[in-house]
Amino acid sequence: MKTTSPDLSAGELRMPLIPPAKTVFPDDEKHKLCIDDMLQAHCGEFGRWQLRHFVLTSLAWVLEAFHTMVMIFADREPAWRCVGAACSSSSAAGFCGLEPGSWEWIGGDSSSTVAEWGLVCGQKYKVGLVQSLFFGGCMIGAGIFGHLSDSKLGRKGSLIAVCVLNAAFGCLTALAPDFWTYALLRLLTGFSTGGVGLCAFVLATEPVGPTKRGAAGMSTFYFFSCGIAMLSGIAYIFQSWRALYIASSIPSILFLIAVVPFLSESPRWYLIRGKLNLAMKTMQGIAKSNGKHLPEGVILALEEETNENTTTANAQEKQAIAGSVIDVIRFPLTRVRLFLSVGINFLCSVVYYGLSLNVVNLETNLYLNVFLNAVAEMPAFLLTAILLDKIGRKPLAIGTQWFSGFFCIIGGLVGGNGAWKVVRIVCGFWGIFGMGVTYNLLFIYTVELFPTVVRNTALGCATQAAQMGAILTPFVVVVGGWMQFAVFGLCGLVGGLLAFCLPETLNRPLYDTLGGMDEGESRS
Repeated sequence: MKTTSPDLSAGELRMPLIPPAKTVFPDDEKHKLCIDDMLQAHCGEFGRWQLRHFVLTSLAWVLEAFHTMVMIFADREPAWRCVGAACSSSSAAGFCGLEPGSWEWIGGDSSSTVAEWGLVCGQKYKVGLVQSLFFGGCMIGAGIFGHLSDSKLGRKGSLIAVCVLNAAFGCLTALAPDFWTYALLRLLTGFSTGGVGLCAFVLATEPVGPTKRGAAGMSTFYFFSCGIAMLSGIAYIFQSWRALYIASSIPSILFLIAVVPFLSESPRWYLIRGKLNLAMKTMQGIAKSNGKHLPEGVILALEEETNENTTTANAQEKQAIAGSVIDVIRFPLTRVRLFLSVGINFLCSVVYYGLSLNVVNLETNLYLNVFLNAVAEMPAFLLTAILLDKIGRKPLAIGTQWFSGFFCIIGGLVGGNGAWKVVRIVCGFWGIFGMGVTYNLLFIYTVELFPTVVRNTALGCATQAAQMGAILTPFVVVVGGWMQFAVFGLCGLVGGLLAFCLPETLNRPLYDTLGGMDEGESRS
């Protein structure tokens, strides 16, 4: 007869006297992988998670297009007409010599800032000034938010900050009582806009695997071009410049409410900031959403931690990086790359924004021209996405700049009247086709040239250089004529020469630290 203790349950009776030992991996015995290797081996390089995250994050590029290109419509010079007999007899020379009240703006004074504040004739320079102030703000903001996104705020936090500021400054601009208040608010809007593109681009592409990153990165710029095309329609509906600023700022508020809550911080930023648990949680979420499985014994690590030949002292020394521009300049490898990237971005920006803003000088339908320029870039992105992983970043950067420079030089050589005007328009079309590819390719190239710990800082410096070029562009556009095309052509040719000095990054790892990049480049 079997007896049992009344204090034990049936389930406890079935338990073994000695419970089985759980498998525990000490930190030094766990299988350490860098993020690229983990994406390729276990999580998926571009699955459902990356697609959703990529689309949602890249919507920020639409907002940047709105806040940047709104100046084309808000600061345009509207058509005018005579309202007196004296005007009719002397209108061939323009309205600058006419008596006040003998002519009027078609659409009224509210149609643009030029009409409302009389930014014509001797005051025309103010149009270029306010546009340059906007790009000056972009230059400052790119540097500041580039640093903050690498350090305290992170990629997502910085994106939230710039969108909040964009919405606020954009709406306040619509209330500007005079030109100088308007100029100040455009400067502040530029400050916040300067961080939108670089934060969105890095946040969208960092969780993507190495073999898919180039095509994904190039695809982000469809959103910017779509934003420009959408803006031309919005501007056609909202003919008042004040209403246009409100209409182009509301989407930033909608983005904060409807999109931002569904975005994830970059696991690479978590890793370099020492937040391993959050980085692993993100990677596990990627794997689960993509229908993959992340094994228990696999953890994330920086490149030098996965290299057995790296000493602990060296690893600690190389990880002591603040993520500032000083760190980029201090290392010879990144210093040369930064100077070249800055030069190319500057020259490319002069051409890209110059051809974009030059639509006001073409004397054709402004809304249609802006729309066509935006559409012209889209097949260029598709072509680049196809060629990017076949011929590499460096040949494309050289070829597209020379392609654009060639057509700009042709546009400068031909006249601007009669049938030659059509030739110049076509040259401008092909010029922006080529430089649009280069301008966007440089984002991908710059991201791959620098490690995670200083990536946004370096990208911020390159973006600052681009904004410096954009600052000078409005004054070139105001001059008009053949000279602007000559400047654009020369910039394209010199930019292509500088690209010769950059290394190829095709099929190279996306390094996380300066030490890891230094060792990786030494072994290759």
